[in-house]
Amino acid sequence: MAQFENKNKRAVVAMSGGVDSSVAAALLARDGYEVIGVTMRLFNAPNEQVARLNKSCCSIEDVEDARSVCRKIGAKHYFLNFEEEFQKHVIDYFVAEYERGRTPHPCLACNDRLKFEFLIKRSELMDADVVATGHYARIRQTNGEYELLAGVDPLKDQSYVLYTLGQEQLAKLALPIGNYSKVEIREVARELGLAIADKPDSQDICFIPDGDYNRFIEPRLKRKAPGDIVDAEGNVIGAHDGVHGFTIGQRKRIPIFNSTPRPMYVTDIDADSGTVTVGPSENLMKTKLYASGVNWVAGSAPTNAVSVEARIRYNGKNTPATVSGLSNGAEIEFERPVRAITPGQAVVFYQDEVVLGGGLIETSLTGRR
Repeated sequence: MAQFENKNKRAVVAMSGGVDSSVAAALLARDGYEVIGVTMRLFNAPNEQVARLNKSCCSIEDVEDARSVCRKIGAKHYFLNFEEEFQKHVIDYFVAEYERGRTPHPCLACNDRLKFEFLIKRSELMDADVVATGHYARIRQTNGEYELLAGVDPLKDQSYVLYTLGQEQLAKLALPIGNYSKVEIREVARELGLAIADKPDSQDICFIPDGDYNRFIEPRLKRKAPGDIVDAEGNVIGAHDGVHGFTIGQRKRIPIFNSTPRPMYVTDIDADSGTVTVGPSENLMKTKLYASGVNWVAGSAPTNAVSVEARIRYNGKNTPATVSGLSNGAEIEFERPVRAITPGQAVVFYQDEVVLGGGLIETSLTGRR
C-alpha cells in the first residue's frame, strides 16, 4: 500500500463478510482512511441455509457480518446489486465455456469485470481515492510503474487470478492483507475485536455451494454436444451425452469399460465433433501451449522471448518456461512437461515474486522435447 501514504482519504472496500476483506477494511480504517464497505449481491441463493452450510458467499449472514464489521470500525456500508452483471459476465460465461468443452475459472471473470471494472466505476461516483479487496497479493511502485506481486503466504497467494490488472487499475487499488499470512490475519482480526476472526473460509465456487457442477450447468445449456469416447488410437470405447461433463485430467465418472489395469484420464475434448479422448496419465504431459487474451501488467509486451516461471492452474506450481509473443496471443514452452494443460484456465507468468502477466489457455501444442 506504499502508493497510498496520505491519510484521510476515502477507500471503498469490497466486503464479502469473510475475515480477509473485513481485516482489509479494518487495516485501512486504522491507517486513517474513511472506509466505505461495499457488499455486492451477485446472485440470489435459493436456499440461504444451504449456502451457509457450504461456506458460500452472498448469504444473509455474510451481509450482516460485513455490516457488523463496518459498525465496529466506524465505516459506512452499502449493499449493491450486481446480479445482472454477475449473470452476464460470470454465470453465462461459465456455462458457455463448458458447452465448448473448456474448463473456466469463474473468479477470473468476477475479478476482471465486477471487482476491478464495475466496482472501480461505482467507487468514482463515491469520490473514492482507492478501491481495496481482501486478496492475498501485493502492489509495489517502482520508478513510476506499478508491479503486482504474489502474497507472502504461498498457501494463500491469489495473484494468479489478478493477472488481468493493468497500470490504471493498480494505481487505484490497495491490497492491504498481501503482506500477511492467513494465521496473522486471524490474529489481527482478534486484536481488532472483529467477531468474524474465526469464521471459516469460503469454499468451492460461490454460486455452486453443493459442488455439483453438472446439476448447475445442464438446465442452463443452450446446446449439448454428445459424442464418442475414444482411446489414443481413435478406437471408440464409449459414448457420452455432452462434452460439458468433462475436463482435461478427469479420471472419475468416465462412461467407458476400461479393459486395461491402468487408469484412464480425459486427455482431449473436441466440442465440434463431440469427441472425448482418454488415455493413460503420461498422455497428459505436455511442454507447450498457446494462450489468447494475454495481458502484460506493465502495459506492453516484451519485444523478445522472455524467461519466466509459469503457472497453469490456481493451486499449481510454477514451472520454468519461455514466453514468446504472437500477434494474437503467446506461445509458452516449458523446460519440463507439465500435467493436464486445460483450455479455459489461465497461464500466469512470474519472475520471482512479480506477476508479469498471463492469458487464457487455448490449446496444448506439440513441443520440441
